[in-house]
Amino acid sequence: MEQYSTRQNKIARLIQREMADILLKLNKSRFSGKLISVTVVRVTKDMGIARVYLSVFPSEFAQEILEDIRIHSSQLRGDLGRKLGKSLRVIPELEFYIDDSLDYIDNIDKLLDS
Repeated sequence: MEQYSTRQNKIARLIQREMADILLKLNKSRFSGKLISVTVVRVTKDMGIARVYLSVFPSEFAQEILEDIRIHSSQLRGDLGRKLGKSLRVIPELEFYIDDSLDYIDNIDKLLDS
């Protein structure tokens, strides 16, 4: 497991909080009826890339929503820059991934029940 510095963790938490807020506003206008949450953000050592992991409910829309978010990632980075411009000198590039750990847990529960 990769070791993260205190600075990386602080920046990751800051990006996670602001990204959740940005996606909440986007969700109201574009993905109504679906729940998108930012489960974790991991920032590279050089602070150049932030990997944003998303959980989507219902999960059958996850891939479609992920593609839409990836298409608009530069716009989302701009929104993030406007919110964090005073806190960070350089806004990292954003990479979005689906966090399927909840589906994995659900699947294990189903297997244990059978």
